[in-house]
Amino acid sequence: MNKKKIINDPVYGFITIPSELIYDLIQHPYFQRLRYIKQLGLSDLVYPGAQHTRFHHALGAMYLMGRALESLRAKGIEISEKEMEGAQIAALLHDVGHGPLSHTLEETLLAGIHHESVSYLFMKSLNEQFNHALDLVLQLFRNSYPRKFFHQLISSQLDIDRLDYLMRDSFFTGVMEGTIGIDRIIAMLNVSNDQLVVEEKGIFSIESFINARRLMYWQVYLHKTAVSAERMMVNIIRRAQYLYHAGEPLMCSESLKVFLKENHSLEDFTEQPHLLESFGQLDDNDIWGAIKIWKDHKDEILAGLCNRLLLRELFQIRLRNSPIKKAEIESAREQIHQSFGVLRKDASYLFSYGRVSNEAYITDGKPINILMKSGKVVDIALASDLPSIKAISKIVEKNYICWPKNISL
Repeated sequence: MNKKKIINDPVYGFITIPSELIYDLIQHPYFQRLRYIKQLGLSDLVYPGAQHTRFHHALGAMYLMGRALESLRAKGIEISEKEMEGAQIAALLHDVGHGPLSHTLEETLLAGIHHESVSYLFMKSLNEQFNHALDLVLQLFRNSYPRKFFHQLISSQLDIDRLDYLMRDSFFTGVMEGTIGIDRIIAMLNVSNDQLVVEEKGIFSIESFINARRLMYWQVYLHKTAVSAERMMVNIIRRAQYLYHAGEPLMCSESLKVFLKENHSLEDFTEQPHLLESFGQLDDNDIWGAIKIWKDHKDEILAGLCNRLLLRELFQIRLRNSPIKKAEIESAREQIHQSFGVLRKDASYLFSYGRVSNEAYITDGKPINILMKSGKVVDIALASDLPSIKAISKIVEKNYICWPKNISL
């Protein structure tokens, strides 16, 4: 069977699957599941075109990894065929651990477990299934391989993941401010003292990349309407978990029941292999299928939230710099108690508050390094003559509170 297939990607054009192993990994159910997980969760309620999936993104990351390594090879960096394939597989599988709706339910279905940790567990399972063909991939992913620039291409402030999702999310949302000069960025990559660097000629492209990331956070990832929808979805799952624990019958897929029933730790996944298999069957369809059933549930809170989300009757939201005052929270709780006739302790399901942060560029730990013509390596925040880059290096936080529109706060 010919496994050197060509995929027509809307962002990059034709993408060639580079090896039979990669083809077989793409065909695996763990990876095919990503077809049914939207890249941007509920952002399509704001940007109708945001229908792309983690499957799209993973293929794009694999493709860009290949391009980046070929560019480094052209500059005399020795990269073996095994390293080339391993890095491309690491890019391909970096998001295989995402749950339904991507980041939306990360702290609800798997409280305290990052998707990267689940991705690693999936990779370990695949490594066993493919007779340890992914040994190098695991080393690259966990940063235990001696040549550190490979891991920086997989996970850093300027990794392949970010390059693809900025391009892809900008394309599908239509938010052109997220467009970056990806060809030039890849062409300017280099390696110095085993560290990934950008040649000085590419400094303006990196400035543009950081600024595009900041704008995409405020305009797409942290768009207030998307935040409101996500908080409603979180409250739906929280309420379903509460009812399940209280003994209320809830119709949903068996895989979803596993994660409504109780919270699982990372150790549980290691000790109970069936958990990974159950999670490997979860996707957006499980959530939306359950919501369409739960909209007729006798519990008015669960049913009301499900109906509102299906009809796009979203919470009103206030996003601001100053903290949400305790008096505002208590006022919302009391008004919901009065208007909806629910217990005060249950009012928390009908509103939400918290904090979002825009981390466009963090200098600590994993800086984007510029290789100056003098041979000196400098953090982009110091190399750039734009004061905005230094400003962007600071984490910007905003506070939000959202509540039903028929209540006035």
